Amino acid sequence: MIRALTALRRSRSGATAAEFAMVLPLFLMFVFAFIGIGSVFWANAGLRHAVGEGARVATLFPRRDNNAIIAAIQANSFGLAGVMTTPNISSGTANSQDFVDITVTVRPRFDLFFIEVSPITFTESRRVYRPA
Repeated sequence: MIRALTALRRSRSGATAAEFAMVLPLFLMFVFAFIGIGSVFWANAGLRHAVGEGARVATLFPRRDNNAIIAAIQANSFGLAGVMTTPNISSGTANSQDFVDITVTVRPRFDLFFIEVSPITFTESRRVYRPA
């Protein structure tokens, strides 16, 4: 009996499976954390692209109205499904030149299993001078 227990104690046949079972939760947590961080960067890139396209539409001749600028922003946003606020567009004049300020805010979700992450807010603003 003692010989059998000694042989069982020295056996390494299940060591790899036991180590894998201990490391797997940590590995999966890192993988999902990287995916979550990547989605936040994706939302930031989508925000910057959308505001840039809105700024491009605002500079076209003949002048586009605010609804066309908002439509361009919403059509060119990616990674922002349901997290983008309505674009804020304000007009003004500086040195006798008309301009438009475009501001968009997004709050992408970043969930990490059981860890609470404070909300992230990205705001992108551009001032675009319009053609005469």
